[in-house]
Amino acid sequence: MVHTIANQDAATVNKYRGPDAYTFSDALALTNFGKFNYFLIFISGMVMAVVLLETSSMGFILPIAQCDLHLTNVDKGVLSAISFLGIISSSHLWGFLADTKGRRKVMRPTLLATFTVTILSSFAPNFWAMVMLRFLNGFFLASTATIYAYLGEFHTDKTRSRAIMGSAFIFAIGAMILPMIAFLVINQDWVLHLTFIGIDYKPWRLFVIVCGIPGFLCGLSLFFLPESPKFLLAVGDEKKAIEVLKKMHRWNGGGKRLPNITNILPDEDDVVISTLKFSNNFDSNSNFAIVFLQTMWNQTVPLFQRRYLLITIIICNIQFWLFVITNGLYMWFPHIINSMAAFMQEHPGEHRQICEIVYAQEKNLYKNDGSIECINKLENSTYYYSFIMEILYASSFAFIGLIINHVGKKLILFISMIFFTSCGLVSIFIADPTIAAYLYVLFFLVGVAINVLGAATVDLYPTHLRAMAGCISLMIGRLGSVVGANIAGALMGQYCEWNFYIACGAMYVCGFLVLLLPRKSPEAAAKSEA
Repeated sequence: MVHTIANQDAATVNKYRGPDAYTFSDALALTNFGKFNYFLIFISGMVMAVVLLETSSMGFILPIAQCDLHLTNVDKGVLSAISFLGIISSSHLWGFLADTKGRRKVMRPTLLATFTVTILSSFAPNFWAMVMLRFLNGFFLASTATIYAYLGEFHTDKTRSRAIMGSAFIFAIGAMILPMIAFLVINQDWVLHLTFIGIDYKPWRLFVIVCGIPGFLCGLSLFFLPESPKFLLAVGDEKKAIEVLKKMHRWNGGGKRLPNITNILPDEDDVVISTLKFSNNFDSNSNFAIVFLQTMWNQTVPLFQRRYLLITIIICNIQFWLFVITNGLYMWFPHIINSMAAFMQEHPGEHRQICEIVYAQEKNLYKNDGSIECINKLENSTYYYSFIMEILYASSFAFIGLIINHVGKKLILFISMIFFTSCGLVSIFIADPTIAAYLYVLFFLVGVAINVLGAATVDLYPTHLRAMAGCISLMIGRLGSVVGANIAGALMGQYCEWNFYIACGAMYVCGFLVLLLPRKSPEAAAKSEA
């Protein structure tokens, strides 16, 4: 059987507060902010970067691999999206397990499994093998959505937003490495003829493995980090929660001796979850799969009940369209920039709009006999503009991290979404390819809103729903990646402009939806009004 998830109001529990009892926030504040937090922020940022490296690397691979894997534009759209489809298929599962079994316990094995599948996919002999392996890659990669809840629960309200934005800065630094790795690895001239599996092992295949190494290292690093103390407290393991706090205090240099903590009480806006695990003995008449799915359903339903319904709908809608742009359309960024760079090299001084260049270069891909002209290297300008984008990403995250506690998440979300979307819309009307390329780069900086929205999500849900809320919102976001990548593939050859019209129009609507989000969770708002 499955134990019932029993909830108690924190105020009720706090009535029994003793002399050595502290609320969780007070106890967490006593650990100070130091080496432990910096290490955790670094690892969390790298986990976020793993998702980008594993998924966005495909954008650099597809123009080069089209002859080896015999790819059409539609095939490229499928390969661009398939990892996200894998992420969608398992996000609900990992969110449920993270909320019931533990954040670290879920991420650690799945990151190692992701790297294993990545190695296998570098040897994929054809399109369908690559599709299957990249789907499995996404299936395991989905667990990383838990990182927002995991990181946030090691920090107080005062430091949480800055910690998440600090990890976002690390994410941006990790992302900055992507075009550098691509330049160093892909643009080489060696080939290994692996006749026993029927492939030519080229630099783009090695690039697949190199992009997976950070995930492997993050999986190993999680062996040195503890489980979230707030999660341990939520499932009633107070003793382990206290041990984690003591470990944090030791890592942070100690300083003043940590007071004797005998009890940790939940914060006013939390609930105590007395049990959240399966018993080892099932009733003979019960079916494990049915019980498992029913428990997962019970963990999900609160997100769509009256108290959280509007919040969940708004966050999921915003994530969907943010991911349409930053993951779906971004998969075609190297293709478009490479086309623009080739055009500027072949027609110096000639002015054309982005989509006109894309149409012209699409025709040039085909030889007179109808076969495809194989591309073995990307133009250097492709790496240059990609690197510029990542530098701007890192700078934006650093700046937001400094101002987020003073300005507020809603205003940052609104301004960033409206401004960067406008850059993208204007870029398709500019006839100067250089100016258009820079505006096109700025368009993708709307992705900074994803991490700010992740920080807001942590604030808007209680402990026992955070991981599930994060996973579901990112699952919907990844659905946007699938939609964006496939629609872009279908429209790119003849209706390139409509990619921008649809995405930008929806993003303007989302910018105003942000203003409807509350500043606090419903529980915290109710307590402050009482």
